[in-house]
Parts: sequence; structure tokens; C-alpha cells
Amino acid sequence: MGALPRLAVTAGEPAGIGPELLIRLAATSLAANFVAVTDRALLERAAQRCGATIELTDDDSSPLLQRRPGTLRVQHVPLAATERPGHPDPLNARHVLTTLAEAADGCMSGRYDAVVTAPLQKSSINDSGIRFSGHTEFFAERSRSDVVMMLASPELRVALVTTHLPLSAVSAAITSESLARALRIVHAELRDKFGYSQPRIAVLGLNPHAGEEGHLGREEIDTMIPVLETLRASGLTLIGPLPADTAFVPAQRERYDAVVAMYHDQALPVLKSEAFDRTVNLTLGLPFIRTSVDHGTALDLAGSGRADPSSLIAAASMALALVARRNVPIRQA
Repeated sequence: MGALPRLAVTAGEPAGIGPELLIRLAATSLAANFVAVTDRALLERAAQRCGATIELTDDDSSPLLQRRPGTLRVQHVPLAATERPGHPDPLNARHVLTTLAEAADGCMSGRYDAVVTAPLQKSSINDSGIRFSGHTEFFAERSRSDVVMMLASPELRVALVTTHLPLSAVSAAITSESLARALRIVHAELRDKFGYSQPRIAVLGLNPHAGEEGHLGREEIDTMIPVLETLRASGLTLIGPLPADTAFVPAQRERYDAVVAMYHDQALPVLKSEAFDRTVNLTLGLPFIRTSVDHGTALDLAGSGRADPSSLIAAASMALALVARRNVPIRQA
């Protein structure tokens, strides 16, 4: 029996549900050496709020062959101010960013096999005077990588060309360069991390009916189709541009391994409506595995001990699956 994979798990916003989710994750029987990168006393208080017993030990980087449910290793990163559930404190912004930096650097140095992140409160970090746009951007900058956001359930994978933009800004952001970059990253990650020898990628059009041959918009004709043709000539298997309203019907799903959508709400409502508690956020293009929950800090639930840990458990399970797949031969599509 070999050593368990070492997964760094960040608690996110101290005043949110993240610390309680970590306690629930530790109570599972998942075969992982979980290392909580956060404040030790924060976890102790979260366990009390959950009515759970937790055994915390300092992480010494030693291998672990088995883990008992209810145990958790900790890389201690102290809070600046004691948390008040439901009330984020900008004084703790630096703590949150330090946990992310420690987890990312640990993955890149080989200390961790992957990082799993609980939700954070972007507004609280920005209120502290630190410019911050999200986990994805932070890890991209830290590792100097070009990245793409993907959300995945056991049945469906959706990657985004643009993420958190106003709808009025999306068309201008869909350039030949941004689309080609996203498609190349998704293709490479489906091959290298998910094991597909020739990934089949469905590409959604931007406009209704994928532009209706230019009658409902020219982005498909002027930008998207030329990019797809160029990438097909280089060996990528790309389907589309497809009308978004029919791309997710069962007959279409059999044709592809992942979908690339042009903007956030074009495809994610489909995914979340059918698998909200099983959907995982992944950052593609990083030099390490990063998964996350698909929900926010739920400040109204923080401190109640009632937060549902399903998404964090799914994120940890997917991270473990991706770690295990590293040494598995690429399968034929």
C-alpha cells in the first residue's frame, strides 16, 4: 500500500461556510492525506459549531498510509482577527491570500499533489485595499500560466472563454486569440489530465441559432469559424459552432467530451440545474491540479453547522481521481 495523495485544502473566507465544510470533509472516509491550510483555532471553533469531534495534527510532510475519519493535518496560517460567522472582516484578507499562496507554492514544489479550495469572499479582500478578482486569476498569476475555467459534473464538462463579464462586454472579448487560446488549453488538458487521446470539443456559438448564417450576428462568421477551421487543420476535433439551445440534448452529448461556451450564463445554468451538488470548478492550464466548490460563502448559513459539504467532497474526489490518472495511459476517444 502506497502513501495517500496529499491534498492541500484551503478554508476560504473565515466568516463563511468554508471552515465548517472542511470539518465535514475530514469526517469522510476518502482515501486522502488532507492538509488544511488555514488557522488551527478556526478549525477547532468550526468543529464546535458543527457538533463534530476533530483531531488536528501539525503537518510534518511525512507520508500517511491510512487516515481515520475525523482527523486532519494542518499547515497553520494565523488569522489577523477572530472570525465572526456571517460577517467577513477585511483584516483577514491577507490571511486568505497567504493560504492560497502556500497551497499553490506547495503544489509547484511537490509538497502537495493537488489543491482543493473552499469559497472565499472577493468583496472582503477588495475592501482591504488589495485588488483581487478570484481564485482562478490568483493561481494563474502565481504560476505564470494561461488558464481556462471549467465546471464539471460526472455527466458534463463545460469550459468558458469569458468568465465574470457583463453581457455587454462579451462580444468584444471573443477574439480570434482568446478563442484559440481557450480551445488549445481545453484540448491539452482533456488529453493530459482526463486521458482522452483525441478529445472531442463542442463549441457553442455566441448568438441565438449560432448566428443564423449572419442574420442574428456575425461573430460566428467573422471570428469563430475561421479559428475553428485553423485549429481543425492542426489536428483538433471541434464540433460547431453549435446553437446553445440544442447543444445539451442527449443526442448531441454523445458527440463530445466537453463543451466550450462563450460566456458564464450560456451553459452553466444547464450544468448546475442538473448536478449542483456534484459540480466541481477546475482551473485548466495550471502546472498543478486545482479543484473547488461551485458555490459561494453562504454567509447566511455560516456558523449554523448546516452547510452542505457535497460540493467540497465532490471537488476532493475529482482531485483524487485526477491525481490517480496521472500515470494511467491515455485512452482512445
